Amino acid sequence: MRDTSLLQQALGLAPPWTVSRSDFDPEAHRLDIEIDFAPGSRFPCPSCGAADCPAYDTERMTWRHLNFFQHEAYLHARVPRVRCDKCGIKTVNVPWARPGSGFTLLFEALVMTMVAAMPVKAVARIVGEHDTRLWRVIHYYVDAARARTNASGVTRLAIDETAARRGQDYVTLFVDIDQARVMFATEGNDAATIAAFADDLTAHGGDPDAISQVCIDMSPAFTKGIAENLPNAAITFDKFHAVKIINDAVDKVRRAEQEEQSLLRGTRYIWLRNPQTLSARQRKTLGGLPTRHLKTARAYQIRLAFQDLYQEPSAQAGASYLKKWYFWATHSRIEPVIAAARTVKRHWDGLLQWFDSKIANGLIEGINSLVQAAKAKARGYRSTRNLKAIIYLLAAKLDMQLPAL
Repeated sequence: MRDTSLLQQALGLAPPWTVSRSDFDPEAHRLDIEIDFAPGSRFPCPSCGAADCPAYDTERMTWRHLNFFQHEAYLHARVPRVRCDKCGIKTVNVPWARPGSGFTLLFEALVMTMVAAMPVKAVARIVGEHDTRLWRVIHYYVDAARARTNASGVTRLAIDETAARRGQDYVTLFVDIDQARVMFATEGNDAATIAAFADDLTAHGGDPDAISQVCIDMSPAFTKGIAENLPNAAITFDKFHAVKIINDAVDKVRRAEQEEQSLLRGTRYIWLRNPQTLSARQRKTLGGLPTRHLKTARAYQIRLAFQDLYQEPSAQAGASYLKKWYFWATHSRIEPVIAAARTVKRHWDGLLQWFDSKIANGLIEGINSLVQAAKAKARGYRSTRNLKAIIYLLAAKLDMQLPAL
């Protein structure tokens, strides 16, 4: 009696549910707890909530619970089906588990807490369950939390892609800049992803017409999708991506020139960094190069000058600066630099939009790093659906509404 009374209190069971028996097997490292209900008990209908429905029959069910010390614990109960005058025969909801789950609510809360900090396979090994069962739990809570997400105040977005797996598989992330949270993740990196986001935004109380600022890389597909689905959004092209285009041009110049100038071998990272971030050894190497005669050095100076664009005080001053820079770059007689300058010209307005929006994709790049780190620890995910669930779990700031452990 003392054992059942203690377990009754520990489980927090209220009438008509009672602990009727417990069986502990120290060799099997297992505790089994039997739960029953009082004869003649009546229950609310799980569909319409009508009270005082009589039990029609019962079905025996089992749930994995939190460990009893180092021993696995299981709850067993006869779960009644009730006869509702309005809904017919329905299985009642038990207070310790959600419908359809083989785990108790507290066990699921433990799993959800753990998977936010370590790979699902690692959690599965620790708790002694197959990871497929845990993924079902993760998807349930993530989907339920996303359904509760309120997107009504979203007006500024950062959009970028992240690799789902090796090859050409991508997931596009849509980040609410003001709340620093992932709003949506979807397969692909084309214009259709923007349409999918607009539909999802509407479904969560947001308004595609209310999106006023979007930061993207120079993807034509994203640009097209924004024009078609977010009609009032001003596009800012990410400044870090713009600088990377010029950086890539500098590297192309170096690779070509080092065929004739062997001194350039091993200097790649010198030209990709800013002077103030060079190590003492790199500065010494740079000082020993005949920079006056190197195309790479001229391309490097053009790259540094492009970065200075973002130090201008206004869009008008930025436009004037960019015109001078463009003239210099296109008259440099360095083909990779000229090609990069023409790319800049095609995205002129979006680059200058930065002076009004002051937004960049640094936030989303940080989220990408978090996602890729989680993917690396897990050694990849079996499906894109699983990857998206982890993205939401780590970066969407979801209200999971888990029971307190």
